[in-house]
Amino acid sequence: MLKQTLIASAILTALPATAADVDYFIDLTEPTHHTGDVRINFPATDKAYLDVKMPAWRTGYYRILNLANGVRDFRVQTDDGDTLNWHKVDKSTWRIELPESARDDEIVVDYQIYADLLGRRARHIDDSHAYLDASAVFMYADEYRQQPVSVELDVLDNWRSVSGMDSTDEHRFVADNWDILVDSPIETGINDLYKFEVDGRDYELVIWGEGNLDHEQTVEDLKALVTTGPEIWEGYPYERYVFMVHLTTGAGGATEHRNSTIIQRPRYRYGDRDDYLSFMSTASHEFVHTWNVKAYRPSPLVPYDYQKENYTDLFWLAEGSTSYFQDHLLLAADIMEPDEYFERLATDVERHYRKPGNEVMSVAEASFEAWSDQYGDRAQNFSVNIYSEGAMVSWLLDMALIEATDGEVSYRDVHNELYQRFDADEVGFTADDVLQILNDLTGNSWQSWWQENIEQPIGDLPFADMLQTVGLELTFASADEQQAWVGWSGNAAAAGIELTRVERNSPAWDAGFTPGDVIVAYDGFRAAGGRFDEALAEYEIGSEVEVTYFRRDELHTATLVIGEEQHTGAKITPVAEPSAKQQARFLQWLGIAHPNA
Repeated sequence: MLKQTLIASAILTALPATAADVDYFIDLTEPTHHTGDVRINFPATDKAYLDVKMPAWRTGYYRILNLANGVRDFRVQTDDGDTLNWHKVDKSTWRIELPESARDDEIVVDYQIYADLLGRRARHIDDSHAYLDASAVFMYADEYRQQPVSVELDVLDNWRSVSGMDSTDEHRFVADNWDILVDSPIETGINDLYKFEVDGRDYELVIWGEGNLDHEQTVEDLKALVTTGPEIWEGYPYERYVFMVHLTTGAGGATEHRNSTIIQRPRYRYGDRDDYLSFMSTASHEFVHTWNVKAYRPSPLVPYDYQKENYTDLFWLAEGSTSYFQDHLLLAADIMEPDEYFERLATDVERHYRKPGNEVMSVAEASFEAWSDQYGDRAQNFSVNIYSEGAMVSWLLDMALIEATDGEVSYRDVHNELYQRFDADEVGFTADDVLQILNDLTGNSWQSWWQENIEQPIGDLPFADMLQTVGLELTFASADEQQAWVGWSGNAAAAGIELTRVERNSPAWDAGFTPGDVIVAYDGFRAAGGRFDEALAEYEIGSEVEVTYFRRDELHTATLVIGEEQHTGAKITPVAEPSAKQQARFLQWLGIAHPNA
């Protein structure tokens, strides 16, 4: 139940003439068991009923989450205290019945929210903080979606509240409408807060949790990162931006928002250089999203429909292109060194070759199917990832644009045009719009290129040629360095090794193995607790191994032929004496000088 002090405070803050039309209140003063009490004041309506809804998903995570499952003790009354009847219409909609006598009264909705979805970056309440993404906490009504809103929190005395929304008090925020509220998460609790200004824009870094992140270094690097917007876009879509960081356990990931981001990583994954660069790459990824997705996005997501899937064939551009640009900005900010970028890019090339789904699914199809489960063995073998392969296609398009225009146009120009031509608050873009931009920038049609590389599986890409163009060389492990390979992976099980993945067209695949098989012996030697991986690596390529395994609790034997793993040990290195053209192409590609210029 909301405390009387919170209600009294709400009455006081509602007195000014500028008060919001929809007022939200949440009591977080008893957070230990992950619960908060929500109250919403909706304006009067002359309709016979009012439908209030909880979203079924949240932005930046394209899965149906059924967020209404955290609601309990739903109650409704008028502002005069008269109880109103209601019933559920579907899993996410509560229909409030409004007799004529109640149609001049404000509608007051109360419910308890259970918040233990930290890893989903949706809602989490405990005795140290609360992270509130409105899509998982605050209901809305379509009639009032575009009306001004306020959010007031009743919290423990030592808590601090931060959000991308404007604040009118320490724990009170306002927004022009619910769509801004739902894209402006709130972090409140015991946290560290750093404020800084860069080029006339205000920034905040709020950190919840303890770990080995260097706060001061992070602030300095973020100051450098946020200056890099002009590397791609003309103008910034915000005047204030908030970086939220969770140093935690058992949760990881990040989500972009309108003028903020939430980043979660294990609390002790910041100490070494690789871990810290990974964190900064994530920060850069979410920073890029402030334009790509939040300022402009595919038309099926404008406006967001929070009750169902929002299908598009352009998620590869929304997510993959963001992944492509993220480390470019770190290079521009002098946060990442060129050789560190080459090392990460080489790893991406290796992963591309280890993805059989590249030969089966296009990035356009993967985008449309993003709402479906694309994890596990089947996904690896027959699907592609909108992030990793979307980045590869973005790279391919970038190189094609630079070559077609003698360096006059790059993929950065395409994204700047999307930013200039489309406003996600009003209208989104389609594939035809992107093709028109490509035509306008180059004077040529890109329809055939699009059909070949976006609408069809990309297979193997000409990485060596792409890199040679910019004065870089791609090499792999030599023939005598190639490792023995079978193409499976697994976890220790009680009886042996249970397979979790079998790569399509690998030796294990050809031998008939499948996830779920439990390998118990090879050539008569026990697999469980033994030198299983090491022993297989010692076999010569082409050797036959008799493998004993359980499937459906029945013992089987199969012959496995040891194969030779290809495209391992990838390295990208600058050529010693790049030509003038290679130097120019490198600069046009990454925006920095070639290392050997």
